[in-house]
Amino acid sequence: MNLKPLAFSIALLCSVPTMAAKPNTDLQLMPYPQQVSLTNSTPLVIDRHFNAQLTGFTSPRLISLVERLNHRIERQTGLFRTTPIQTKNQTPTLTIDVKAPAPTKVQRAKEDESYQLDVTSKQAKLTANTPYGAMRGIETFLQLIQSDTNGFNIPTVTIEDSPRFPWRGALIDTARHFIPVDVIKRQLDGLASAKLNTFHWHLTDDQGWRLESVAYPNLQEKGSDGLFYTREQIKDVVAYANSLGIRVIPEVDLPGHASAIAAAYPKLMTEVQDYQIERKWGVHKPLLDPTKPEVYKFINTLIREVTELFPDEYIHIGGDEVDPEQWNNSAHVQRFMKENNLKDALALHAYFNQRVEQILKRHKRKMIGWDETYHPDLPKSIVIQSWRGHDSLGESANDGYQGILSTGYYIDQAQPAAMHYRNDPMPKPLQVNDVIAEGEQWQTWAFSAPRKKGSPVTGTFTLITAKDGTQRGFIDYKGKSRRAIFDIQSIKGVTQFWMDSWMGKTIPKVVLKDGVLTGDMQVGNANYPMTGKLIAASNIEGSQYPTAPKPVELKQKQQDRILGGEITLWAENVKYDTLELRMWPRSYVIAERLWSDASITDEDSMYQRMETMDDWSTLSVGLQHQWNSMVGLKRLANGHDIAPLQVLSEAIEQAQYYHRHHEKWVNENYDQFDPLNRLADTLPPESLEVRALTQKVNAFVKDPNNATLSTDIKAMFQRWADNTQAVMPIIASNHLLTQVEPIVQQVDLLSRTGIELVDIIQSGKKLDQKQIITIKQMIAKAKPIQDELIVAIVYPVETLLSHAY
Repeated sequence: MNLKPLAFSIALLCSVPTMAAKPNTDLQLMPYPQQVSLTNSTPLVIDRHFNAQLTGFTSPRLISLVERLNHRIERQTGLFRTTPIQTKNQTPTLTIDVKAPAPTKVQRAKEDESYQLDVTSKQAKLTANTPYGAMRGIETFLQLIQSDTNGFNIPTVTIEDSPRFPWRGALIDTARHFIPVDVIKRQLDGLASAKLNTFHWHLTDDQGWRLESVAYPNLQEKGSDGLFYTREQIKDVVAYANSLGIRVIPEVDLPGHASAIAAAYPKLMTEVQDYQIERKWGVHKPLLDPTKPEVYKFINTLIREVTELFPDEYIHIGGDEVDPEQWNNSAHVQRFMKENNLKDALALHAYFNQRVEQILKRHKRKMIGWDETYHPDLPKSIVIQSWRGHDSLGESANDGYQGILSTGYYIDQAQPAAMHYRNDPMPKPLQVNDVIAEGEQWQTWAFSAPRKKGSPVTGTFTLITAKDGTQRGFIDYKGKSRRAIFDIQSIKGVTQFWMDSWMGKTIPKVVLKDGVLTGDMQVGNANYPMTGKLIAASNIEGSQYPTAPKPVELKQKQQDRILGGEITLWAENVKYDTLELRMWPRSYVIAERLWSDASITDEDSMYQRMETMDDWSTLSVGLQHQWNSMVGLKRLANGHDIAPLQVLSEAIEQAQYYHRHHEKWVNENYDQFDPLNRLADTLPPESLEVRALTQKVNAFVKDPNNATLSTDIKAMFQRWADNTQAVMPIIASNHLLTQVEPIVQQVDLLSRTGIELVDIIQSGKKLDQKQIITIKQMIAKAKPIQDELIVAIVYPVETLLSHAY
C-alpha cells in the first residue's frame, strides 16, 4: 500500500477562491472546505519538533484533542516527536485558538463548527469559536500533511470553513449482528475524521436486544444471546464520542421490530404466546399492544434508563415497518379502536406514537422516528428520518417538521460512490421540462420489472422528441413522484437512459418495437428482466399525456427544516470484520455531500480524493477496511499468495443494491447465521479498475484512433487474462470458491474478447453475424449474479461490441 502523493497543479500556485465557476477541489481534502486560498510560498515543515499549543480557551477535552493530534501525526508520518505537547520558550508549529467553551454541557443538534486555518512557511494557526470548530479544523490540518522529496510539510494556505448541514450522522446497526465496543470506537474515530457529528446507535431489533436494562433484565437475558452492552460500556462509548465532538442517539424500536422484547416479556405483545428471538431477516409479526397500560409503564421505565445513559436531547423510537396483522386480528384492540374513534391501524399507530412522545417529553427528550412515525397530530418538535425518500422528507418539511435523509445513503448496500455523491439531502424540483411544446412528439411506455424478492418495479416512462431531434424524458414509477431521465440514446436498436432511483443508479436497456417493450433494467450492476408496451403517443388518436405527482419543492423556510442526513449501515450482511469495508472510504463521500457547498459535484475529483482518503484513513485514523479485505482474501486463498485473487477482484464486483439480499432469500439463506465469508464479502462496493476501464472504453469508441487509449484498455484486459492460470489453483483449493470457477473463466474469455474488439474497432473492420451472435451469447451468460458476484467487465465489453458491427 502506497500513500498517494498530495500533488498540486501549477494553476494553484496563485491564490484561487474555492467558489469559482468550477469549484477548486485540487487539494486532497474530503469533505472539501467552503473557501480555500493557496499561496506560492515555501511549505510549512512537519518534523520531529512539531509542537501544538492551545492559546485560547482550554479544557481537558481540548488537551486530549492535542494529544490525539500528536499521535495521529506519528501514525501518519512515522516520526518520533522530541518536543512536548506545549512549550513556552519555543514557537509552536501549530497554535489552536478556541474563543469560548461549548455553550452547553450536552452537545446539541446545531453547534458552531466553523474554523479558520492559516498556514504560512513558519507557523499554522487554527482559530475556532468553539471546541467543535477546533475538532473539525484539526482533521483538515491532518489531511493537508504531504510528503515530497524534502520531507513532510503542509502547503501555505488559508481555509475558512463551516458545514452546510448541522446534522451529519451515521447509523450503525448492532442489533442484527453484534458489534464489539472496540470496533464501534474505531468507527467513531472515522466519523470524526470525516467531520460527522452524530452516531445513531441502533440497539434493538427482532434479532437482538443489545442494551442492558436494570428494571427489565429479561431483555438482555432472553433477548440478546448474551451479546449486549453493559451500562458501563455504553457510558464509555458515549464519553468517547463526546471527546470527538460526536452526539450519540440511541434507537429503541417501538412498537414493531419487537421479537426480542416478545421473547423477554410476551405479555406486552398484542398476541400473548411464547416467542423466540427472530433469526430470519425481514418484517415480523410481534407488536406491542397499545391498549395495555403496562406497555406504557414498560416504555416509561425503559426511557428513564435510556436517559441515564444517553444525554442527547433526542431518542429514536424506530417506528418503521409495522405489520398491523396482530392489531387487525385482535378483538380487544379493534374494540379499543372503535371506542377511541381510531379508524384504522395507521391511526392506532399514531395514537401509540402520541403516547410515547408524551413519555419522552416527561423525561425532557424529543422524538425522532422513521417516516412511518409522521402524523400531523404529533408536535413539531419531532424529527422525521426518511428512508422512503425525498418525497416523504419534503412533505413532512412542508407540514412543519424537521427532517434528515437516509435514502441514498444506505451503505449496507453495495453502490457506486457517485450515486451517493449525487444524492443531495435537499429535495429538488423536476430536472426536466415535461411540458410538450408545439411540434414535439412523445411516446409513453408502461413497464414491469419483476424482482427475486418483493413486488415488481412498475410504472411508465415517456420519451419526448423535440423538433431538432434531441430527446428528453421522465419516468413515473408507481407510487413515486416524477423523475427526469438522462442521456437517452439508441445504439443498434437498443434504447437506454439512466436515472437515480431509490434502488440506486438505474439503466433501462430496452428494444421498443411494434408497440412491445423487451429488455433489462440494470439496477446497480445487475439486471431485472423488463417487459412492457406502448400505451400512449402523440401520433395515436385519443392518447392521454401521462400525469403524475411532481417532486416536492420547498421554499426557503421549509428548506431550513432539512437538517442534513445520515449514513445508514444495516447489518443483515455485515459483521464486525466486514463492517469497515462497507463504511470506508465511501463515508467520506457522503460526509462531503453533507458538509461541503452544494456546487462541489465533480465526480472525477471526488473519486481521486476518495482514493487518497482510502490510504489516509488507514494510516492516520487507523481504520481497518484494507486489513479486513486482506484477511478475508487470505482465508479464501488457503495458504496461497493472495495476489491472484486481488487481480481477479479488480474485474468483478459484489452484486449491488439489494441483489445480495434477494439471492440469499431465494436460496433460503436469509438469516442471522448465513456465513459472511464469500469472495463477495472481501470486496469493496465497486471496482475502481472497472470504472477506469469504462471511462477509457467510452472515450475510445468516440476516438478509435487514440493509440494511448487502445493500449491502456488492452493492457487492462491482458492483466486479467494473464491472471487466469495463477488464480485457478486457489479456486481449486477451497470449497468456498467452487462457484467462482465459472466467473474466472468468464473474466478470461471477456478479457480476450475485449482485446480483439479493440483491434477490430481500430482497424475499421466489422464483425460478421456469426461472431456477433457468439459474443452476445457470451455476454448474456456472464451478466447474471453468480455467488452474489457480478462479472463487472461485461459492461465495457458490451460497449465495445456495440461499436464493432
